[in-house]
Amino acid sequence: MTHDQGTDHDARAHDEPAALIERDRAAKDAFFRSSPRGPIPARARPGFRGLSYYPVDLAFRFEGIRLDPYSGSGLSTFEIPTSDGQLRPARRVGSLHFELDAVVHALTAYDLSGGHDHSLFVPFLDATSGTKTYGAGRYLLDTAKGADLGVDAHSALILDFNFAYQPSCAFDPRWACPLAPPEARLALAVEAGERIR
Repeated sequence: MTHDQGTDHDARAHDEPAALIERDRAAKDAFFRSSPRGPIPARARPGFRGLSYYPVDLAFRFEGIRLDPYSGSGLSTFEIPTSDGQLRPARRVGSLHFELDAVVHALTAYDLSGGHDHSLFVPFLDATSGTKTYGAGRYLLDTAKGADLGVDAHSALILDFNFAYQPSCAFDPRWACPLAPPEARLALAVEAGERIR
């Protein structure tokens, strides 16, 4: 899903989730190993052996997720920090709720486009951040870059943490990446998706 931040939703809609995840990981590793557009510095590509991932766990896949429009008491617009110490305009679009082990969790969805394309950006922090995964958080969705699984037959989102990925700045500081705000912290360990070695 995240290599070159693109995906073919139509071709992938009929795939078994586990097979899709494994195929995506192999394609992403190949892209990172060979593409000058990838985040791995050129000097490191010859020795790149692939990313580290948690084993596929479909308990971290959630279908039929609806976006609840933002209704918080704070401003919907704010500035999100980036890895290069800058601030970038952002807007809270709404919340995505999912249930795991009988507990309902929520993630905030943001729009970083300035209102031009109504994209959804969903970063998150969790109990693995800074120890087993990148300390500044991972990304779950970035629809502006095609990093999503599209919608299901009922126009609802699919959230699959097996596709959770580290931002490009985790591999090379020349990339400027939005960082997950503190409000994006989940009170659980998401042992799915990319991890650090």
